[in-house]
Amino acid sequence: MMSLTAALRLALLALVLAPLGSRTALAQPEARSMYNQDRLARLFYAERDSLDEIPEVTYRNHVLDHESGLGIVARAALYESVGDGDIGRGKDRLTVPAFLNGVYADSLGNLPDLGVGDTLVLPSHYGLDFRAYSPFPRHWAGAASHGKLFVIHKTVQAWAAYENGRLERWGLVSTGKDESETPSGRYNFNWRELHRVSTLSPPGVSWDMRWVFNFYDERGIHVHQYYALPTDGAASHGCVRLMTADAQWIYDWADGWVTVNGTADRALASRGRILRQGTMVLVLGDQPDGAPTRFVQTDAGPEIVQVELPADPYSVRAGSPQQVQFDRSRAAAARAATPTGTTTRRGAATRRRS
Repeated sequence: MMSLTAALRLALLALVLAPLGSRTALAQPEARSMYNQDRLARLFYAERDSLDEIPEVTYRNHVLDHESGLGIVARAALYESVGDGDIGRGKDRLTVPAFLNGVYADSLGNLPDLGVGDTLVLPSHYGLDFRAYSPFPRHWAGAASHGKLFVIHKTVQAWAAYENGRLERWGLVSTGKDESETPSGRYNFNWRELHRVSTLSPPGVSWDMRWVFNFYDERGIHVHQYYALPTDGAASHGCVRLMTADAQWIYDWADGWVTVNGTADRALASRGRILRQGTMVLVLGDQPDGAPTRFVQTDAGPEIVQVELPADPYSVRAGSPQQVQFDRSRAAAARAATPTGTTTRRGAATRRRS
């Protein structure tokens, strides 16, 4: 355990030595715009509890300050306060708030970009099951009868997986940038590949994608692992980039299509007449303007953005020809199942007068 006094000594020493040492982090600001995936994965998913037993979390604004006026000392005070006297524990606990605030954290959990006067939104509870901090609702009545359902939300740059209407897991994404925006709509997971080279790779360069799961076959749009995820907004060429740990989990969790040529594991060789669609995928929200918005300030204090999900997932516009085709098939099947002499409108049957 490191006390604030010891941290202050180290901070002052760092200030003295800084001009003599390396300025690599400052000379390469792009490094500070990327999430540290290994640290996030280790701390995001360390806890797993029953969904109904996870406490509700509230939030407050914390303004960094210290009588010394030094940012490095103010940060040390923050680490110690959040860690109940243990700076290392405080850094671990701040990993989730830093992510939610879009603040860079290095591999040791330091928040070097925070200075005196900066505001950080902090939760009422630390170290909970990561679903406690989700912008997605823990229960979604509209998905209760759908088994598995996957959501990508562009505004908050996050994804969520539901099973029978219950939030199973969520995480961060990087969707398409403005000139190659990931198209909104309703899709299904199709084929998958453990490793694939992007067709957009420049000549002589290999853009490797791992744990690839396609959801828009005609346009070649997938979810996949990506080595560097930015803190400041959408940045892909149209696909949906994921942390490695999340890409692996989704690859194993989601169901792909079944066609006359086999299952999703056959990748492109499985293309053919679809016998059964894969897990439904909804791409929702507006294109973010810069960094994703995850908090709103109210008179009562900060609140995490609450994603609104549709009461009926099928009300989301079909995103590709596959969904259009299957929507027609479902509508035809519903008409065929309607008793003679009745018509249906929005699920309500009305007896025609003879």
